Amino acid sequence: MSDYSRRNFIKTTAIGGLSLMGVASLSKSFALGPPAPSNDLYALSQHLVQQWADALLALQVLDTSRTLDYGGIYCTADQAVHGRVGDTIYPLFYLAAKTKNSKYSDAANLLYEWIERRVSQPDGSWLNEPVTGSWKGTTVFASIALAETLKNHGNLVDSTLKSRISERLVKAGDYIYNNFNIAYGNINYPVTASYGLSLLGTVLDNPKFKQRGKELAYEALKYFSPKNKLLYGEGDIITPSKKGCYSIDLGYNVEESLPALVMYGLLNNDNEVLDAVTQSMQAHLEFMLPDGGWDNSWGTRNYKWTYWGSRTSDGCQTAYALMADRDPRFYKAALRNTQLMQQLTVNGLLQGGPHYAAHQVPVCVHHTFSHIKALTTVLDYSKSQKPVDIAKVSLPRENNYGSRFMEDTQTYLVAKSGFKATITGYDKEYKKTKNGHATGGALTTLWHAKTGSILSGGMNEYQIFEAGNQQADNDPHSMALTPRIELRTGDKLYMNISDLNARTEIDQNPDQVTINTFSKLVDKDQADPSTIINCQVSYHFDHQKTSIRFKYDKGEFDGQVKIIVPVISKSTEKVTAINNKAISITKELASVKISADQPFITLPTTNGRIFNYVPGFEAIPLSFNSNEATIEFEIVNV
Repeated sequence: MSDYSRRNFIKTTAIGGLSLMGVASLSKSFALGPPAPSNDLYALSQHLVQQWADALLALQVLDTSRTLDYGGIYCTADQAVHGRVGDTIYPLFYLAAKTKNSKYSDAANLLYEWIERRVSQPDGSWLNEPVTGSWKGTTVFASIALAETLKNHGNLVDSTLKSRISERLVKAGDYIYNNFNIAYGNINYPVTASYGLSLLGTVLDNPKFKQRGKELAYEALKYFSPKNKLLYGEGDIITPSKKGCYSIDLGYNVEESLPALVMYGLLNNDNEVLDAVTQSMQAHLEFMLPDGGWDNSWGTRNYKWTYWGSRTSDGCQTAYALMADRDPRFYKAALRNTQLMQQLTVNGLLQGGPHYAAHQVPVCVHHTFSHIKALTTVLDYSKSQKPVDIAKVSLPRENNYGSRFMEDTQTYLVAKSGFKATITGYDKEYKKTKNGHATGGALTTLWHAKTGSILSGGMNEYQIFEAGNQQADNDPHSMALTPRIELRTGDKLYMNISDLNARTEIDQNPDQVTINTFSKLVDKDQADPSTIINCQVSYHFDHQKTSIRFKYDKGEFDGQVKIIVPVISKSTEKVTAINNKAISITKELASVKISADQPFITLPTTNGRIFNYVPGFEAIPLSFNSNEATIEFEIVNV
């Protein structure tokens, strides 16, 4: 089927009711062969930009009778066109220049008409979604995409359209200039505006915009946390918590804010900003897992955590690839994360998590059209597109350093033999959110080099905070992924991983690391059930295995309290019962042997696995009814 025939097939059927399977199989025809060489970030980025763009174009609405959607890129998961889809204009013009194929510029022109018709506002803003009253802060992202288009590929833009875009960007710049300050929204907005206004000032020759961009960049430098230099402000930008924690979200920082500061610094040759952001990028890099996953199991806004990053931000590559000359580990980080996104690209679209495809979850196109921008920026702006020899550098968590304590988030990072783990007592919640990220001394990541994720945190209760940016969870058996002790009475849920006042202590030597945590069962308001139930959970890491010992007070609710350990396992993996106290899960390179000191109870599931959108894993929900239980995880070679 030709490109023209394929796109006309979609315009007459996909938007009119084509099944998800139909769209998926159609998009599959756009998959390209594997890029080579595999460790060449730039070849891989070019491959993914092309693959993602072609899959997105297959979903562009070309039926003129559909006046609301015409020109937009239709999301089959949300049954709508997302308001920020116009950000794709920049990557499309990049591809038009790269391939000399006008289908990309034609598609970009249609997208521009769509955003002007559906989300453009008289005050100069663009709406996040084509809904009255929608958030306008994302105007800064649309402005950057259009300004990058004019700056880098303006020769391909029709003169009439170029004039229209330039005039429109003046209005958008005025909106950002008049409305954005350091307290506007979360910290990602004013930080991104530092680059957005500076870029607009450059493209439009407007000194006022450039000056305001500089002011915002230098204000942002005050918001690096005192001990660890992590950018804060994803939530409350002023007040630290009782434990001295700040509002920090790894996903937004590495995929949006730090890249914006990098771009600002590079645009203006501002080494003061670049020096500060380099130090912060190195601190954030502590949380990258060896496979390129970002361990945002503890972040304030981890309701949008997708394992590879965050649902609607742009990607870490803009920061880490473009700063690789300052630290070669940055290149490896950008490469590993891009390789991970390649692995999680199915039928041309980036999945919202590692097990979306296995669980047959519809994929939102937002992930693809956001992250294609970051890779395009890398291809347009890299000084040298020469691969770094990654064998000579290692990411922090590739090293077996024992443990590190990130004081500003009250989080321990453990790296013992092949095991990598995260234990957090982070007590800073996102604005008025309750029961968001796990706390209480929770083990929110257990990962091994041969098996990937074994245990994972997420949200204590899956909640929709951003309609249009999160997918609804309608599974009656859905539950939190974090290992925990919990009590359900009536409509009340009490968990040790909700306890903001929990404390942790560590005991370690060269051979082992033990972290003991002390908490209580509390509800989302930090209230106890009718009697206080104290909990102690200990995590032990040595060269051979990881073990967890749970213990809670017996009392009034004895028999109702459960110890729950959801073990990450894709539904395609073989699970073998060794006996009633041990199972084995066969992975590609090794098996995970899970054994306990008492029989397992497997909690109900819909199709053999529970699934959680944060960060997109399937799991086997194991449980114990005793007030004490020890469970061990051992890696067995296959």
